[in-house]
Amino acid sequence: MRSLRVAFIHPDLGIGGAERLVVDAALGLQELGHDVDLYTSYHDPNHCFEETRDGTLKVHHLRPPFPRSWKGKFHILFAHLRQLHLTMRLLSWGAPSYDVYFVDQLSTCIPFLRTIGQTRVVFYCHFPDKLLANGAFIEGNLVKKNPSFLKWLYRLPMDWLEELTTRQADIILANSQFTGRIFKSYFPSITQIPRVVYPGINISAYEDAVDLLDLDTVAVTSTRPTLLSLNRFEGKKNALLALEAFGLLKGKHSNLGRLRGYDPRLEDNVHTLRQLVSRATSLSLTYSVTSPGPIPANLKSSESESDVLFVLNFTTSQRTALLLSASSLALLYTPANEHFGIVPVEAMACGIPVLACDSGGPTESVVDASLFKEQGTGWLKRPDPQVWADALLEIVSLSPSERGEMSQRAKARARSLFGMDAMARGLDESLQEAVDMDTVNVFGWTGTLGMMLIGFLLAYLAGPFLFPVSN
Repeated sequence: MRSLRVAFIHPDLGIGGAERLVVDAALGLQELGHDVDLYTSYHDPNHCFEETRDGTLKVHHLRPPFPRSWKGKFHILFAHLRQLHLTMRLLSWGAPSYDVYFVDQLSTCIPFLRTIGQTRVVFYCHFPDKLLANGAFIEGNLVKKNPSFLKWLYRLPMDWLEELTTRQADIILANSQFTGRIFKSYFPSITQIPRVVYPGINISAYEDAVDLLDLDTVAVTSTRPTLLSLNRFEGKKNALLALEAFGLLKGKHSNLGRLRGYDPRLEDNVHTLRQLVSRATSLSLTYSVTSPGPIPANLKSSESESDVLFVLNFTTSQRTALLLSASSLALLYTPANEHFGIVPVEAMACGIPVLACDSGGPTESVVDASLFKEQGTGWLKRPDPQVWADALLEIVSLSPSERGEMSQRAKARARSLFGMDAMARGLDESLQEAVDMDTVNVFGWTGTLGMMLIGFLLAYLAGPFLFPVSN
């Protein structure tokens, strides 16, 4: 295996599932001996994964002359312009050269990197943006939204551009079979079948000892039986499902005592937090809110020893402490039709059974104990509070031996299929194959690329005059 110079291009290197995948992919490839650089249009050292600020990974933050939006609108348009600004910098005189590019989320840069840069590109598809913007899954089926004429007109060239540029990738990868099927259905002009390379996690990160005396850790851990829910504060994550199921569970199990549901989120989604707090109150559940930073105004805790604990901006040590705690009975993963979902894999790596919706990526990571009892690593149920409450009753009623056996199965599955090593090997194989391809053929693309290049270069040149420099 040869060592390659690999450049990652990712639009916003903050905190999220896609960002975690990029960071772990870069770490895994470094471990295999590759020289890896990360390029991004946004990186805030105060809101990012530790490996991107402590020198573990080489991060190049190229600040664009464009904002992320204009009056809260045109996000995707500015995202394209910001990435093209980054791309032009990479292709400028004196910029470093690479053997292959790894691109994810935005595909706008692909034809430029291939034809002008004469470098092969591997594209990783988390989920098509055209569907994130134009559709919603209801009961397992994609239902198109009904946008206004102006929204439809605005999205039309954006969707065309996504399909056109994605088609130019030398190799296309997907984060799950579910995403791969959706990709093929809604990008009909792309004949290439996406290969599945599952996101991997750094198993060793969950094997380190946790400082139980750390004040942040003390604030979230408990000896009481605990149900975990780890997600961002977004409505689509459907944290209400876990809350309502827990409320029903308390009524079913009189000897249960009080369980605490941990819900780590981003602080900027205050509306969702307030909705959860309001629902907890209506379900007669006591709650408290804690955070390493400031707590949003008007969200006081009802009492310290509460049924539900909301943890905002949780730290890495807090997450690890919760996942490794002996009192954690299960992880409740509430999003439906999630493209993959890295959190269930993290929980299984720590030996925690998972209760998830019976759709999307979790159907590939979690083995349903209701159907395969001897192989089960959790439960897959339709997102109905009553159905989930019944599953929770089964979870809290497991005997110690049953819980121990399921825990061992969960650990083994996470390590064999979803470890960072497995992901790195899959990525390495694709990168090596891309590098071994023949010289990039630019014929047939000259006219289209010329038009795109002229248009975007004009926008690039006009950017500093139209907008102030912004992070």
